[in-house]
Amino acid sequence: MARGRHDDAAKDTPPDPLAGTGPVRTCIGCRRRAAKSELLRVTVRLGADGREVVAPDPAATAPGRGAHLHPVRECYDLAVRRKAFSRALRRGGLPVDTVGDHLDTLATTPSWSGGSTT
Repeated sequence: MARGRHDDAAKDTPPDPLAGTGPVRTCIGCRRRAAKSELLRVTVRLGADGREVVAPDPAATAPGRGAHLHPVRECYDLAVRRKAFSRALRRGGLPVDTVGDHLDTLATTPSWSGGSTT
C-alpha cells in the first residue's frame, strides 16, 4: 500500500498539549498559543467621542473581527510595540489605550480566593 506524503509528517509532529481543551488562539503579544478561554478578545468599536478604538471584549460576543491577547500588561506592551493590533484587526492608527486601561483595572481588582476567611 502506498503511503501519502503527509504520513511521514504526522509521525514527526509532537502531540499538541492544548488538544482537547477547546478552541485555541494565538496571543498577538507574545505569539504563544493558549485556550481561547484564557485570552482576552479585543475588537474595534466606537469610542465615547464617536471615533473607532480598539476595545476589550471580555464576553467575546461583539460582532466583527477580533484579536486575542493574554490579559497581562507584558503581552499588551509587546503587542503595542510590534503594532500587532493594527495588523490583527486590519485597521491602522487606532488608539489602544482602552485595552491598557482595562488590563490595569484587572490588575488592581482583588480576585476572589474562594477560601474561608476564618
